[in-house]
Amino acid sequence: MTNNPSKRLTLTPLEVQEQNALTQLALKVSHAFVTGAGGFLGKAICLRLLAAGIKVTGFARGDYPELASLGVVMVQGDLVNKEQVQQAMQGCDIVFHVASKAGVWGDRDSYFCPNVKGTANVIAACKALKINKLVYTSTPSVTFAGQDESGIDESTPHAAQFLNYYAHSKAIAEKMVLDANQAGDVPLENTDATQLSPQFAIPVTSPLTAPYVLKTVALRPHLIWGPNDPHLVPRVLARGRLGKLKLVGREDKLVDTIYIDNAAYAHVLAALELCEPQPKCQGKAYFLSNDEPVTMAKMLNLILACDGLPPVTKRVSRTVAYIAGAVLEGMYLLLKKQQEPLMTRFVARQLSCSHYFDISAAKRDLGYRPLISIDEGMKRLKASR
Repeated sequence: MTNNPSKRLTLTPLEVQEQNALTQLALKVSHAFVTGAGGFLGKAICLRLLAAGIKVTGFARGDYPELASLGVVMVQGDLVNKEQVQQAMQGCDIVFHVASKAGVWGDRDSYFCPNVKGTANVIAACKALKINKLVYTSTPSVTFAGQDESGIDESTPHAAQFLNYYAHSKAIAEKMVLDANQAGDVPLENTDATQLSPQFAIPVTSPLTAPYVLKTVALRPHLIWGPNDPHLVPRVLARGRLGKLKLVGREDKLVDTIYIDNAAYAHVLAALELCEPQPKCQGKAYFLSNDEPVTMAKMLNLILACDGLPPVTKRVSRTVAYIAGAVLEGMYLLLKKQQEPLMTRFVARQLSCSHYFDISAAKRDLGYRPLISIDEGMKRLKASR
């Protein structure tokens, strides 16, 4: 499924599987709540749910008339406002918490308020309204400690020391979401329902008296890109046009990104699995990618080629980039500049390390397989330019 239904391409067998998953999901949920609905991933999820006939309420700080015209019930609000969140979530039976403040620069509160407090408000609203399925969009940054991440899996713990407020706030939020799994504070209405039947010696329960239990899952998509990407692609192209794009560190470092359709599909699969009586994914986090590690140079040059730009060949050492980042950070703080520096210490470390993951768990528990390869994704990206 493409992000623009009016420009649909011929479906691949895997995309047919996505359609089947959406059809199954529509039989189990009727009204989805999507935070960050106006964002790149949030919009892609909304469009898929709508196409399946699922009612969608989108929550965002901005105004998105395009989504409203497509059928999303858009609610403007702020995640840090508990009352606004709970009011907007009424009537929903599943939540996709996609919204977050992302970046590598800024003060602590600008990240912790939306990412931590906002997530706490979403969890609280789920409990208050007895919504029992929560899919949370996390990030691989929660494990990044400035060293290579070469084929790591979910057994890798959160970083002992975080390199920016974004990663720190997302790690706290992810833990909150996973800790909330199986949380339920609504007692049984009929205490006799917990007693054993003397005749059959089996628990006697009723759907009407069953306790409320929240089921949660966290997904960690890495570097989402594709047509209409407002983040990675435009940054690469803008710096490429100005000749300011440089590679950092050794040539053999690998990165595994994820195409937008694949990221949205994984969220659908996670939602579908949460609908099961005993979901394999509940209370767990999952790395997500295209499962195609390539060098950073190859990935950047493929993006540049989509716009007819020459490949990047300039390279600086990790040490030089790190020192430059430290100097720029100091200057920006001294001058009280709000915009992000061209280089920071975090970015220097990030660009000079490998980032690719073992996604066996997502394949096993969610049934995830990338729908769109890097090559096919680049074709679609080029066609959208």
